[in-house]
Amino acid sequence: MRAEKLSAVILLGAALVGAAHGDVAPRTAGLSLEATIALPDVSGRIDHLAVDVAGKRLFVAELGNGSVEIIDLQTRKVIHRLAGLHEPQGVAYLPDSRLIAVSSAGDGTVQFFDGASYAPRGVVALGEDADNMRVDPRNGTLVVGYGNGALAVIDPASLKRTGTIALPAHPEAFQIAPLTSRVFVNVPDAHEVTVVDAAAGAAIWHWKTQGLSENFPMALDEPGHTLAVAFRSPARLVLFDAVSGNRRAEIATRGDADDVYFDAKRQHYYVSCGEGFIDVFEYSATGLKKLTSVATTSGARTSLFVPELDRLFVAQRAGWFWSPAGVQIYRPDD
Repeated sequence: MRAEKLSAVILLGAALVGAAHGDVAPRTAGLSLEATIALPDVSGRIDHLAVDVAGKRLFVAELGNGSVEIIDLQTRKVIHRLAGLHEPQGVAYLPDSRLIAVSSAGDGTVQFFDGASYAPRGVVALGEDADNMRVDPRNGTLVVGYGNGALAVIDPASLKRTGTIALPAHPEAFQIAPLTSRVFVNVPDAHEVTVVDAAAGAAIWHWKTQGLSENFPMALDEPGHTLAVAFRSPARLVLFDAVSGNRRAEIATRGDADDVYFDAKRQHYYVSCGEGFIDVFEYSATGLKKLTSVATTSGARTSLFVPELDRLFVAQRAGWFWSPAGVQIYRPDD
């Protein structure tokens, strides 16, 4: 390789690393990169994130590393690591009981840790592939997707499973609607969105996703009666009427989406895609319009939007040019 070509490659690599780790803060029409928090000694895939808003802490499930990183959002540094986990996929913080819950695919458990001392507090064995989790805003219980098709309901006071809701196949993302007691569940292997009556503990509707498959991420705008689902094949963001199941709007996205969030303040949707972009869409009476695609890094597909902090956190795995794993913090542009 000629010297000038080699120099160009080196400069390009340095620019990419700088942009990925906060040395350069590009501004876009939808999001601005504010900072990047390094995750030292973390390798492999990173899965879902959770937040303790009052304590200003971020929790990162590091599936490939067998750990959960705990970040102080004020100092923007890692303050603790929960290690020795078996493929942690989901993490949740339960503010009422001050517990951290971690669901792991490898051993099918949900492990609980003290939110202050990080000491183990108990384990609930679900049997297989414990995955996404949500804290039910109606009563503070923990709902966990797992196995070949079920949601488990866990009481954080007793750390016991108090209910099971059957589904047609393994659940991916799901959202709980507190006003209607409905739970909307992505069930990609059944090619549907399953709607559950939480009070009855059973499925009541099965919305088939004809022509679309691999529906993993989901967001709910309950006041607007709108359910957003991102599909991977083909790569589309689809808005459903949350009452009838009818499709309201759809638009193409980047590939390998794994999280989608609705920003009610701006009427924006953020879709984090493993292809290496965050797609930003605006929703109005005329439908969905793409505002921008913000470049991240390849494989950075999991994220968390926190309305109380007005920030979008994006997890990036260790990658090319020796770039370490990290969490990018984006500020929405008004």
